[in-house]
Amino acid sequence: MSNIITAEHITKRFSAHTALDDVSVEIPRGSVYGLLGPNGAGKTTLIRTINRITLPDEGRILFNGNPITQQDIFRIGYLPEERGLYRKMKVGEQALFLAQLKGLKRYDALVRLKEWFSRFGIEEWWNKKVEDLSKGMAQKVQFMVTVIHRPELLIFDEPFSGFDPINANLLKEEILRLRDEGATVIFSTHNMSSVEEICDHITLINKSKNILSGKVDDIRRTHGGNTFSVQYKGEGKALTEKLQHSCEILESEESAIGFSSLKIHIERDEDIRSVVAQINDTVEMRQFTEIVPSMNDIFIRAVNGVL
Repeated sequence: MSNIITAEHITKRFSAHTALDDVSVEIPRGSVYGLLGPNGAGKTTLIRTINRITLPDEGRILFNGNPITQQDIFRIGYLPEERGLYRKMKVGEQALFLAQLKGLKRYDALVRLKEWFSRFGIEEWWNKKVEDLSKGMAQKVQFMVTVIHRPELLIFDEPFSGFDPINANLLKEEILRLRDEGATVIFSTHNMSSVEEICDHITLINKSKNILSGKVDDIRRTHGGNTFSVQYKGEGKALTEKLQHSCEILESEESAIGFSSLKIHIERDEDIRSVVAQINDTVEMRQFTEIVPSMNDIFIRAVNGVL
């Protein structure tokens, strides 16, 4: 899979502050790519650098393998975190105006917008003023005018901010549909559940540096940390005594009538078989399952420097 965006050793400084420090990122074509990180980590600066809103002090951005130019920006749709619409204009009139700024002819823009208004269930708002829209409704309008010209690359900065769960799910479905139709999507977010649901790849930026990149499934597997859940029947005290020198017991829950459980951490891969044997020798083991960490767990551990 070729890369639509390659950021090579990007450094960006603002006075005494270094917003990006030698950051390199590869965005595969046709993927949903999450940029994660705490506030102030450098995510938005990287997005603005890709968009040529700001230029890097060092490094370069490649678009489809070539240094990005101002003309390439017309092939990108960008929804910034700081959003705004002209409050006194009618919703449809403004959407049509913004779509034409993207290079669409009026008739084509009208056809596509009517389709999007129907998809989002806001047809009745076409002739109402923007100032009457709720925050979520306004963001639907901004989303549709971001994607209306069908760009190759879509960049969303905190796209789920302000949406209730139902509309957030609607937005996720639209992002996946756009990917399936050939677009590449980059978005920054603090919403870790959305990362697991829709991201193919992620980059975690912390303190201006790229500290973790890769496929979501690979990262979760790699940073699983050999943590396992054990369900068993038998004497819990005898089991914990048996295991105390071969693994770390993280949680223990005993039951007199059903299955008891343990959550354990095994330091070395080569010790897993031995631990399983010890459990079998001591109690009736019914289940031994690896616990794959959530992206939220990995995010917290990485930011705290414990990965």
